[in-house]
Amino acid sequence: MGFPLVPPFTKEIAIQKVRLAEDAWNSRDPQRVSLAYSVDSQWRNRSEFLSGRAQIVDFLTRKWASELDYRLIKEIWAFGENRIAVRFAYEYHNADGQWFRAYGNENWEFDADGRMRRRHASINDLAISENERKYFWPLGRRPDDHPGLSHFGF
Repeated sequence: MGFPLVPPFTKEIAIQKVRLAEDAWNSRDPQRVSLAYSVDSQWRNRSEFLSGRAQIVDFLTRKWASELDYRLIKEIWAFGENRIAVRFAYEYHNADGQWFRAYGNENWEFDADGRMRRRHASINDLAISENERKYFWPLGRRPDDHPGLSHFGF
């Protein structure tokens, strides 16, 4: 059985795919997130290179152990037959209480079953004060009526 929303992508399907990815990452559940990727998925995340779901789960477990109160917004940038490019921004704080906003771009490539087989992420972190935060929804899925990246000028 394939993953929902398989290529070739229309604009509507690509937008849905981006929102499903955002929702999964906002769950902060590494096992759930990993299921969107092919078993042999290849990642470049900043300077880390990962291969396969087990490494993805390990990476995300480490990530969310240190990036506390994580909230993410993704927005489609472009799409093709089996590829989607997104931009995103997320906010989190570390164990010392310092808040950050991370900005980035991802390039995704999907297999015929709709699972992501390649993910290339470029990300930059910016230390922010607590009063500079923009994302205040309860942890978990971003509400449908919450503004997106373009609203904030990100």
